[in-house]
Amino acid sequence: MSPFVLGLVAVAAIAHATWNVVIKRAGTSGPEFLWLSFAVGAVVFLPFGVWTLVAAQVDIAHWLGLALVSGALQIAYFFLLQAGYRHGDVSVVYPLARGTGPLLTVVFAILLFGERPGIVALLGAATVIAGVVITGLSGRSTLGGDRSGVLFGLAVGVLIAIYTLWDSAAVTFGGMPAVGLYWGSVMFQFLLLAPIALRSPQALVATARRHRVAVVLVGVLAPLAYMLILLAIQLAPVSMVAPAREVSVVLVSLAGWLIFREPHPARRLAGAVVVLAGIALLAVA
Repeated sequence: MSPFVLGLVAVAAIAHATWNVVIKRAGTSGPEFLWLSFAVGAVVFLPFGVWTLVAAQVDIAHWLGLALVSGALQIAYFFLLQAGYRHGDVSVVYPLARGTGPLLTVVFAILLFGERPGIVALLGAATVIAGVVITGLSGRSTLGGDRSGVLFGLAVGVLIAIYTLWDSAAVTFGGMPAVGLYWGSVMFQFLLLAPIALRSPQALVATARRHRVAVVLVGVLAPLAYMLILLAIQLAPVSMVAPAREVSVVLVSLAGWLIFREPHPARRLAGAVVVLAGIALLAVA
């Protein structure tokens, strides 16, 4: 990957890790919080989204269809992940999801998009994924008997691969601008989640008052991180970008140790070293 693409991935990883830490510190991630953050993202990125769509002279009907499916997949991801957290351990669901997602993305990018990454790139991708799993499992010694957590983790990983491949195809083969596509996706996420978020106006108002700073930060940083990844995918194979973006998981894990005093720093650091080794292989591929 070129230095510019690596730079996009690095900034995206920092933005992604930051908004995850913000949510963890706020102690909330319910539909009211997410809906408010979608509202912020839809407004903040509106001029950029519209400008890119006009500049690219996209077919609006085609864009609406791609953005609607993207938004629906993102909402489905949220609900499936929350279900996984209810029925399994977070320390099992999350690392399996973040490891399975890029692994499947690489496989299907090769099968569906005809990408042909070299041996070094494949080795780098595999190394990054291994480091992500090592880091993610730092909160427990083994997967244990958490069968539900394993199944949900794998299911969430499949959904991550699906929405990554869908959005990647939209901005490469579909000719959609990265910012314009994902701004539309955020708009549809806002609309699709509205019936649930508006069921309790009191809870919505309370969330807005109590977490207004976190809402704004997540509303800006979450779309920004993904838009940067889509820009990177327009410049480099998704089979290389998808694993590289998971460096954000390592940053979140290290933040958990440094900020929230979570356990097992040695394993977190070991995972970070493995991921960095994988990124180095991708950089020279």
